[in-house]
Amino acid sequence: MTTDRAAAPGSTATVVGRGLLFVLSGNMLLDALEVSVAVVALPSIGAGLGLSPTALGWVVGGFALGFGGLLLLSGRLVAELGRRRVYLAALLLFAVASLLGSLAPSGPLLIASRIVKGACAALTAPTGLAIIADAFPAGPARDRAVSVYSLFGAGGFSAGLLLSGLLTEAGWRLTFLFPAPVALVLFLAGLRLVPGTGPGAGTARAYDLPGAVTSAGALLALAWALTRGPGAGWTDPVTLFLLLLAGALGAVFARVERSAPRPLLRPGLLANRPLRWSALGAAALNGSYLGFLFVVTFDLQQDGGLSPLGTGAALLPASLPLAVAVASGLSRRLVGRFGPARLIALGAWAPPAGYLWYLTAGPHPSYPSAALPALLLVGLGFALQFAALNTQAMAGVRDTDRGPAGAVYQTSVQAAGALTVVAVAALLGAGGGRRTALALVASVAAGGLAVALTAATGRRPKTPTAPKTPTAGPDRPRG
Repeated sequence: MTTDRAAAPGSTATVVGRGLLFVLSGNMLLDALEVSVAVVALPSIGAGLGLSPTALGWVVGGFALGFGGLLLLSGRLVAELGRRRVYLAALLLFAVASLLGSLAPSGPLLIASRIVKGACAALTAPTGLAIIADAFPAGPARDRAVSVYSLFGAGGFSAGLLLSGLLTEAGWRLTFLFPAPVALVLFLAGLRLVPGTGPGAGTARAYDLPGAVTSAGALLALAWALTRGPGAGWTDPVTLFLLLLAGALGAVFARVERSAPRPLLRPGLLANRPLRWSALGAAALNGSYLGFLFVVTFDLQQDGGLSPLGTGAALLPASLPLAVAVASGLSRRLVGRFGPARLIALGAWAPPAGYLWYLTAGPHPSYPSAALPALLLVGLGFALQFAALNTQAMAGVRDTDRGPAGAVYQTSVQAAGALTVVAVAALLGAGGGRRTALALVASVAAGGLAVALTAATGRRPKTPTAPKTPTAGPDRPRG
């Protein structure tokens, strides 16, 4: 379905296009809400299910783990099975997982529902852009659609902070229940509005399941090791086994991808320095932020005595600047004026400075003098870097590689979020580890600053030229 370029404002094509954009943007909003709604409700979840901070880290990190673990495979599934089929199935499963999560009687079942929802988001979030690219003609109509879709994603985190605070006041289970009916409504509307595309060409479907299993397994084993290490010790036999398993699975994944006829990750793609720098920088930005939110949420509610709603409002200064920058088009204009590398370097100092400021405030920091300045600095860092990192990641990437490159970038972002937050939670759960947890957060952010400075001062690589013959069976770009 492609909307008519000359369609009148009240025409059927325009109404259908708006309906489709409502479904896609609504689902993007749900995906963006998922992290923030869990963060604000953490203390209440812990009290309700008797979970330690270590287990609560998996409530937040589980969503990112499912998201990052399936992203490399998601493009292949969509290409082979068709966008409509995969998108609607994932949306329905998201609704079911939301319902089951809200009813979960124990931590493991709640965490499992979060991992499933993250996997669903890996199937729908990137696919939504590809559907927009086909459904809306190039020009103002598509630009407006992409802007709306991006705004719902950027603003969803901020909205989730307030919504979760409000719902948690009545009961933390509502924060996991409310997406279920919303996703079901979007699914029913999508049955009529989401356009159909057939499976990919070819007689044999090549999913590269060995690559998908080994990459996801390595991420899971590493996350589990980071969870055990602070409490059981890094020389604990199980911890050592998990670390060795993560390394072995990572090595097998690299070997599989070098020999697979249609690899999920073409080895040469990582040779693109702007993509590699951007993936590392975005990973540091997202990972340190989620880890910081985990610590500051408990500080505000348990030490500061704030309610869940008050906590959500208190955390807004870190996320609102990005939503405003995206909505106003300021991010795009800044990238055009300064260039992505310089803009990233300009903003990369702010988050580590904010985390260090909070760290030096002591064990009982006040909101006005410690938390608020830190959150404002983090918000500044996001507003300056977010669009620039995305732009830099795609610089010099061939059209046939844009889908896989986007998957690499987002996998890095989600994996860093999952790994950092479970490590921070484990440090807090081990007892007396708050200062160490904040030091870890600041170190991750400082790594992002080092990458940004390297990218800004390094020699700019030449833009690769397209090959004379296309690679065998390339994945379709995802927008």
